[in-house]
Amino acid sequence: MEMKFGELNLHNTELALTAGLDRQLIKEGLPQVAFSGRSNVGKSSLINSLLGRKKLARVSSEPGKTITVNYYCIDKKLNLVDLPGYGFARRSKTDIAKWSKLTAGYFENNSSLMLVLQLVDSRAGITSDDRQMLDWLYHYDIPYMLVITKCDKLNKTELTKQVDKIINDPAVRPQTECVLYSSLKGLGREALMNSIIEKVM
Repeated sequence: MEMKFGELNLHNTELALTAGLDRQLIKEGLPQVAFSGRSNVGKSSLINSLLGRKKLARVSSEPGKTITVNYYCIDKKLNLVDLPGYGFARRSKTDIAKWSKLTAGYFENNSSLMLVLQLVDSRAGITSDDRQMLDWLYHYDIPYMLVITKCDKLNKTELTKQVDKIINDPAVRPQTECVLYSSLKGLGREALMNSIIEKVM
């Protein structure tokens, strides 16, 4: 598995910070690429796959349970930021309010945020929660890409149909770049990492 992309050596990656409070968030310094998506969209699995690691990003046994912003520093040159998942039905109103406060706090006046990777489940397509998140990115004028996850779960015909629906959804900005990804099979890993480097480094 390729562990060096451009100037980045993925072997030199560590969990640099877990922030549960607004005042702990990093908003300056190294460039940041944030991962956004629903609680069960596969963010942690994708981050592990992308970095060629098995357990660096912890996959929760209860989707939506943890509300933190996790910073993974690559080679002291780039921070990958795992935002707390949204849209988990069994969350309390208190947890939802905490998610909103922490996520809004992350986006506001963050000069280091270069790109958001908006993850969408290939089977579910763009949900109402995803549309709200896309509206948020539009409001803050943040560049983003779509990463369509769990692509191994659909056959070729189904996947083509779903991708067409996703990229043509009214909530998606025209000409938005899209990468198809399967954490299980490593599909899209090289393309996504190369896009990150091209846009951010």
